[in-house]
Amino acid sequence: MAVIGVEESLTNVQEALREKGYDVKTIKGESDVQGCDCCVVTGSEMNAMGIHDTMTRASIIDAKGMSADEVVKEVESRM
Repeated sequence: MAVIGVEESLTNVQEALREKGYDVKTIKGESDVQGCDCCVVTGSEMNAMGIHDTMTRASIIDAKGMSADEVVKEVESRM
């Protein structure tokens, strides 16, 4: 199953993805995105965490304004 990195504050998204069987990794800093197939963050944290500057092949999903279910659907569409 894909490894999904999720910003620490998005606990509802983490739980929803785990329920779908995804391996969820908490993103606390830029080094945490390594090894993730997809990363879910809030727009305000994307640059603060250095994700734009980090070399990663992972898709980045901005969860701002999205429900946990909407985020799960977006992750599924990118996998």
